[in-house]
Amino acid sequence: MSRGIWAGVAAMAVVVVASNILVQFLAGNWLTWGAFTYPFAFLVTDLMNRLYGTAAARKVVLVGFAIGIACSLVGSQIQGEFGPLVSFRVAVGSGAAFLVAQLLDVAIFAALRGGAWWRAPLVSSVIGGAVDTALFFSIAFSASLVVVNPVEDVGWAGEVLPMLGLGPAAPLWVSLAVADYGVKLGIALLALIPFRILLRRLRPAESL
Repeated sequence: MSRGIWAGVAAMAVVVVASNILVQFLAGNWLTWGAFTYPFAFLVTDLMNRLYGTAAARKVVLVGFAIGIACSLVGSQIQGEFGPLVSFRVAVGSGAAFLVAQLLDVAIFAALRGGAWWRAPLVSSVIGGAVDTALFFSIAFSASLVVVNPVEDVGWAGEVLPMLGLGPAAPLWVSLAVADYGVKLGIALLALIPFRILLRRLRPAESL
């Protein structure tokens, strides 16, 4: 792999490791700090896709997936106040959501590559983020998917409360998912700025 792709691998590794650590710390009632770092995985994937093509982007995604699995295995062996820092359902949800959403991001970006410079990264991140959020929170916390690990108690996530403390009644995990996706949408928009700047610096002679 070229030095540029290795840089992408390193950047993805930093995002995945940081997110796995920060997801353990709350930022208010509905978010963890990991919600603010994880969406940058889409920025890394999209930069690799634009600069080096879909094959390189997929390699970076697969490396990120492997790192995420390793982090989950480590976390599952560390006991916190309420059990392992990473539960089985969270590990499965995290891995499945990352792999499916990032590969979907790569495919959507490739399909929109020829349009306006902002369209491919924005649309792929918005759709990929939605799939990521839906998969992770439903696999990790939904009562309908208790079959993933029947002995794991996630009853706290099913507590019915006003959505985000204000809206209609819904399970707590739905509020967590809505808040998480809201952050993903915001960062998808903000990430267009570094996306544009980095592409200008790395490929100044080419049209974006």
